Amino acid sequence: MGSVALAEELLLLAYDDESGRATGSQIGLDLGMAAAVLVELALAGRVAYVDGAIVVKNATPTGQSINDEILARVAADTPHTPASWVQRLRHGLRDRVLADLCARGIVCDVDETAMDGYVHLHRYPTLDGSVEAEVRDRLARALTGDAVPDERTAALATLVTAARMEPALRLPGTDAVATHERLEKISDSAGFTGGVSMELSSVRPSVALVVAVLVKAIHTALGTARS
Repeated sequence: MGSVALAEELLLLAYDDESGRATGSQIGLDLGMAAAVLVELALAGRVAYVDGAIVVKNATPTGQSINDEILARVAADTPHTPASWVQRLRHGLRDRVLADLCARGIVCDVDETAMDGYVHLHRYPTLDGSVEAEVRDRLARALTGDAVPDERTAALATLVTAARMEPALRLPGTDAVATHERLEKISDSAGFTGGVSMELSSVRPSVALVVAVLVKAIHTALGTARS
């Protein structure tokens, strides 16, 4: 598991570096981040999709605080569907991730609370752009190269599409359609969207299954489920 979590990568893509404000679908971002934590736990072999529910297969901590908090929460709870978990986990997750990024000096919290404290406004401009730059570089290589993306990058590309975050990639308008098609091709090749069988997936079938059901949960919540 890398030093930067998938949920953090999604958030950094969504927030404007200078204004420190989120762009795009707010609910999409929150759902995508919730799914990203579960995807990363699947990548680490901690959770799996079994009999319609996300279940813990290995409760050993991963070393990433937010992911470990959620791992412990899933382990202590009764089994829930992917759709239930993304809804349960999205509330408060963004604030938790932002606090961690602030503590590590990646973004800063600019408090613009107004009207004697009744209106709470915070911005989170970027302090260290190297983290986001690496994420964007990985996605750019996946979008433009011929090589098959690694599991983690394929999952990130899929979550970007599921959460309606393509505009956050800040690509020229003329490339928007081609970008969407390439992202979908990555998802299909990875076995996340039914384009290929799990056996032919470019990622582990157990991981592909978790990503697939979480993407379906996001699509359903946003009203973009495929027919």
